[in-house]
Amino acid sequence: MKVKSILVSQPEPQTENSPYFDLANKYKLKVDFIPFIHVAGVDVAEVRKQKINLANHTAVILTSRNAVDHFFRIAEEMRYTVPNDLKYFCTSEAIAYYLQKYVVYRKRKIYFGQSKFQDLVPLFKKHKTEKYLLPTSDILKPQVPETLAECGVDYTRAVLYNTVSSDLSHLADVKYDILVFFSPSGIKSLFENFPDFEQGNTRIAGFGNTTHKAIEEAGLTVNIKAPSPKLPSMTMAIEHYIKEMNKK
Repeated sequence: MKVKSILVSQPEPQTENSPYFDLANKYKLKVDFIPFIHVAGVDVAEVRKQKINLANHTAVILTSRNAVDHFFRIAEEMRYTVPNDLKYFCTSEAIAYYLQKYVVYRKRKIYFGQSKFQDLVPLFKKHKTEKYLLPTSDILKPQVPETLAECGVDYTRAVLYNTVSSDLSHLADVKYDILVFFSPSGIKSLFENFPDFEQGNTRIAGFGNTTHKAIEEAGLTVNIKAPSPKLPSMTMAIEHYIKEMNKK
């Protein structure tokens, strides 16, 4: 079956150069962006129940922009002045630069990896004596605590925000040829909103092994898998699929 419409379960890209827009133009597709999940901040009372004392830490590990935003939000709400000598360990350069929203970048001790959490291992080994704070959502990839344990890192996890399902009731009568998912949470949201969802002729694209597993455990078929050595991005995998289907 030819592909004419795609629903991407993420916010619409803010740049005009998104490969999704290129796909839409190239193949005359309807591409919509609707987040299936969103982040809700945990209040200060809930953080205090976790017995988190920000002042006890000399470094913070930041794995996303959400982690950055909610760390500084909680610091402000707790009336905690973030010290100038606090060290920041970010999983990517993009997250490191995002810190400029809150601190004077050039005057802070900021370290970052390429993109994967494991990239931080050499930095953790070099900074063994730090007491780290790990701001996270209620959902945390197992590899994060596993890596920290292997490195012998002294850290405290602080759940500062939750990943919750969005209200998708407005999509009840809308059909798409392809649904695109990037996390197990997106699949959870799909069934929380539409408990009787049946795949039928809808093709499902999933990014990452944990997402593929969640799709299959939900009784659905993963028609488009990414990443792969030949197709490292979701848009490349979708385009490859469209070329194959639109030939028929």
